[in-house]
Amino acid sequence: MMRRRRGPGLLATAVVVGGAAKVGASSANKQAQAQANAQAQNQQLAELEAQNAAMQQQQAALQAQVAAQQAPAAAAAPAPAAAPAGGIDFDKLKQLGELHTAGILTDEEFAAAKAKLLG
Repeated sequence: MMRRRRGPGLLATAVVVGGAAKVGASSANKQAQAQANAQAQNQQLAELEAQNAAMQQQQAALQAQVAAQQAPAAAAAPAPAAAPAGGIDFDKLKQLGELHTAGILTDEEFAAAKAKLLG
């Protein structure tokens, strides 16, 4: 008596297993590539952050130099002989505001100088 075959058979099983192995290998390759891309992006981000920090330090140094150059000029500026007829020297008040905005004068120094000008 002949036996009937049951199931997909050896060849069909080999095809299914081979296909699954190929899909698994493809998935592993994609994951490895994604990890490599993420590492490259992280490295680029770290480099950009380092460049940003260096630029901020340079900017702070330049601001300090400008402030140091402006401070003697502001201190050496001659005071007006007398206030204008209205009693308020708006030019001097504007200069004080600019010095305060530039960070050369502290809040207390600015308030004292403004109070002195306004009487």
